[in-house]
Amino acid sequence: MPRAGLSGPAVIAEAALLADEVGLDHLTLAALAARFGVAVPSLYKHVDGLEAVRRGVAIIGLRGLRDAMAASEGYRAVAHAYRDWAHTHPGRYAATLRAVPAGDAEYEAAAMGVLTLVNVVLARHGLDGPAAIDGARLLRATLHGFVSLEAAGGFGMPRDVDASFDRLLDALAAGLDALAPDEVGV
Repeated sequence: MPRAGLSGPAVIAEAALLADEVGLDHLTLAALAARFGVAVPSLYKHVDGLEAVRRGVAIIGLRGLRDAMAASEGYRAVAHAYRDWAHTHPGRYAATLRAVPAGDAEYEAAAMGVLTLVNVVLARHGLDGPAAIDGARLLRATLHGFVSLEAAGGFGMPRDVDASFDRLLDALAAGLDALAPDEVGV
């Protein structure tokens, strides 16, 4: 008989909290079961194993990132929302980094929610089609690199990290503008 209050959505929601606390790499079914005071086999009544749990955390993460970014106006605010959300939810953020598995409509819809917002930012820089793909990769790689280095304590030089982030955003905007096709039809 399933434990009262234990359900698939409850297990995934708790897994997202646990991933933020211990890191996605340390999210285990044993640790999750301990949070509910049940044995690991009891979780299998509600989820199909660790990969299913990680998938669920990724979907929660993508939706949370989308919501954080959607509440922002303009390129800089979106970038700051991305950074802030990633630092506040490190386990969920780590789960969002994987490519969407083929054929997973729910996962794809969650990822498209983020990409739709990114495409709005890119369109303001004149990017669409293949240039928008390049721009999305540039934006993601740049923001992820900064966020990851910052989270790992990789910025030890005596300069305000927020000031450096603002300068990075200036350079990133110029880089996005440089990706836009010129009027001749590049």
